[in-house]
Amino acid sequence: MPYLTNMTSKIARFEGDPKIISTGPSSLSAADRLGKALGWFSFGVGLAELIAPRQITRALGMEGKEALVRAYGAREIGAGILCLSIDKPAGLWSRVAGDGVDIATLLTGMRSDNPKRDNVMLALAVVLGVTVLDAVAAQATTSRHRRNGEPRRYNDRSGYPKGIQHSRGAAREMAHTLMHASVPALTHSGATESTA
Repeated sequence: MPYLTNMTSKIARFEGDPKIISTGPSSLSAADRLGKALGWFSFGVGLAELIAPRQITRALGMEGKEALVRAYGAREIGAGILCLSIDKPAGLWSRVAGDGVDIATLLTGMRSDNPKRDNVMLALAVVLGVTVLDAVAAQATTSRHRRNGEPRRYNDRSGYPKGIQHSRGAAREMAHTLMHASVPALTHSGATESTA
């Protein structure tokens, strides 16, 4: 592991940057790690649905729904992006909602004239299992990242470290100081040019 850390620490670092000697424990909870894994899973499923919708619909005996499968692929990629972002709970809850839509769509393939009903049943079992994971991860990350108490209010802050009154005219004073500091240099260089 130290070898891998040393190799990866050199990728975007310059010679004078500090070196990583060792890493500490992760601040990610198990729910955060599960959410991240589900985000990458979402990317994989979404890419498969975008690239190979005909193969998916043929395996399920649901030919003619390729455009729908492509739309579900785009939805999965969007949910994956959210799951990997700072707004992980929104991504996970969107996955739960998407799983409900997937289940409803798969149930239409359970008709008696579908020769691939066994494949649909297997797909339903997989989607139900992933739905449980999505719901558990969504609930856990929502409760972990929930703010308790009243929301923070910043209406009493000006954004200026020394207060607004002290900051008034600071730019004008700085410009005035710079102007007077550079004027003698300009007049001195102008004087030497005119004598030459």
